[in-house]
Amino acid sequence: MNQLQMVDLKGQYQRLKTQIDAAMQAVVDSTAFINGPQVKTFAGNLSKYLQVNHVIPCANGTDALQIALMALDLPAGGEVIVPAFNYVATAEVIALLGLKPVFVDVLPDTFCIDPAKARLAVTEKTMAIMPVHLFGQCAPMEEIMDLAIAQELFVIEDNAQAIGAQYVDAEGGTSFAGTIGHIGTTSFFPSKNLGCMGDGGAIFTQDIDLASTLQQIANHGQHKKYHYSRVGVNSRLDTLQAALLDVKLTQLDDFIYRRQKAAGVYDAYFAEVAQIKIPALATYSSHVFHQYTLQVPADQREALKSHLQEKGIPSMVYYPAPLHLHEAYGYLGYKAGDFPVSEELCGKVISLPMHTELTEEQQQYIAEAVVSFFQS
Repeated sequence: MNQLQMVDLKGQYQRLKTQIDAAMQAVVDSTAFINGPQVKTFAGNLSKYLQVNHVIPCANGTDALQIALMALDLPAGGEVIVPAFNYVATAEVIALLGLKPVFVDVLPDTFCIDPAKARLAVTEKTMAIMPVHLFGQCAPMEEIMDLAIAQELFVIEDNAQAIGAQYVDAEGGTSFAGTIGHIGTTSFFPSKNLGCMGDGGAIFTQDIDLASTLQQIANHGQHKKYHYSRVGVNSRLDTLQAALLDVKLTQLDDFIYRRQKAAGVYDAYFAEVAQIKIPALATYSSHVFHQYTLQVPADQREALKSHLQEKGIPSMVYYPAPLHLHEAYGYLGYKAGDFPVSEELCGKVISLPMHTELTEEQQQYIAEAVVSFFQS
């Protein structure tokens, strides 16, 4: 059995090596390393896949979030609601732009933002909500959009972990994650479901005027070469990464299938273990399993992690502390106990290896190690 990894990037590359190498060699032969034709081609193909009018590639997922906020031109001190159980990038860009992150709690089963808590957090200074489609499934977007419409707020979706997931509305209509709010963002970090061989990101919108603004900001604020209509940044997806991503985009549905199949194998092993809570599946979203995250008793998690490590099985804790308890955000005045669901989850969650190259032999070994820990 091959060495176990949280994400097997090498195995995936070897399986797609012929197509990837040919695509990247074409870029090398052309020497069009910046804004080569493959960037536009990839953006167009991703737009078709997601059924979104505009895709603006950029340098990484954090830039995507920052550019999205910059495009909305929110006033200094404006409040942006964001989940407390989350990666730091969302709060980081809010703070960097002179806005105020307002943390809210999450739903205990899906880990995504709790719309009821978001509603209670709205003040006269609230300008936007940034729901995060965490671990591979959508936040409850209908409730978020209803709140945003009622309160005249912008919605920026952080879709770094759920590209390809589909949201199902009350009438049975479907939309891809990242295409429902005013702006959506994603990351192509190598470990993402659609990942490149470096950094990369993209921004989505259905609105042509927002698309123009986003494109300008990502390119130094230019509306044409050497003519600057606004303050911008330099954030480009390089051509080599775009060529690679265009190959992987053709495989994204297969990637999702493989992850969902692996999740089903895990579920079957853990379903009857009383101490384990397997990932909940929202009724309104498909799950593309960027992470396979269990909840286990807080007083047993570190011992479980050590047990797995002894058997050569990696695991990760996403995330060990909620954002409101980190020193960087102490100035906001939050304290322990403010967001009990997020705080409890940070003590209980543990993620197992999840990727497109997992074999049933590997999963059996991982799952039996987990089960044996709780049955010993």
